[in-house]
Amino acid sequence: MTTITSARRMPPARGGVAGSVRDSLVVARRNLIRMTRIPEVILFGLFQPIMFVVLFSYVFGGSLTVGGTTDPSVYRNFLMAGIFAQTVTFATAGAGAGIADDMHKGLVDRFRSLPMARGAVLTGRTLADLVQTALTVVVLAIVAVLVGWRIHEGVGKMFAAFGLLLLLGYAFSWIGALIGLSVRTPEAATSGGLIWLFPVTFISNAFVDSSRMPGWLQPIAEWNPFSATVQASRELFGNPGVSASTAWPMEHPVWASLIWSALIIAVFRTLAVRKYRRAAG
Repeated sequence: MTTITSARRMPPARGGVAGSVRDSLVVARRNLIRMTRIPEVILFGLFQPIMFVVLFSYVFGGSLTVGGTTDPSVYRNFLMAGIFAQTVTFATAGAGAGIADDMHKGLVDRFRSLPMARGAVLTGRTLADLVQTALTVVVLAIVAVLVGWRIHEGVGKMFAAFGLLLLLGYAFSWIGALIGLSVRTPEAATSGGLIWLFPVTFISNAFVDSSRMPGWLQPIAEWNPFSATVQASRELFGNPGVSASTAWPMEHPVWASLIWSALIIAVFRTLAVRKYRRAAG
């Protein structure tokens, strides 16, 4: 009995921040290499946001009022901050499905047998997803320019806006990680990762001005972390449609976006690593 128990016991993890960072980067590299060997996943990840840009730009453009005008070009510039935010957050489903797939195939059990930092498997996965999301955003920005999107506040603020967007996507990927650890199959992780994202992204200022929503719904949209990042991006890009709401996140969207993202990372990373350790016990 003693021999069996000791064989199942996990090896001690390498301590220290440096060891944890090194292990996380190794896992991230492994996931990036894996992504390059499945190019259809990357291609499908690119096609979806591009379709959203084209459909929303030319189907809804001209039918919605932004800043007192129905000019389609104004709506396209209004729209892009919301599409960028939707793209980085929808990557959450992929993060959850990837972790669930690793669990389902027993790959995570192999990692558990190694003397590595316990949170490295999850951190590495989320970092790899962040890199893939950043590449998607670059392609999406090129498409946005082709359909008429422009920035008006300089390159520095543009990079700041993209930084906030990617930070939000990274924060949400930890929610996806927790979902992936909590379900039994990748299919369930994909469904679970999307079902809550739709209300988060649509009950927001991403596609319509939140002031046009019913009175009881406006505070929900204005205090939505997603809305804060969209508002901050519009301000930094210099795009039309910045909400005139007196809600604190709408008046201080950059700070609100940073605080929300940091809070989500702190809470859900803690829960995900704890869930991983329990599963590894």
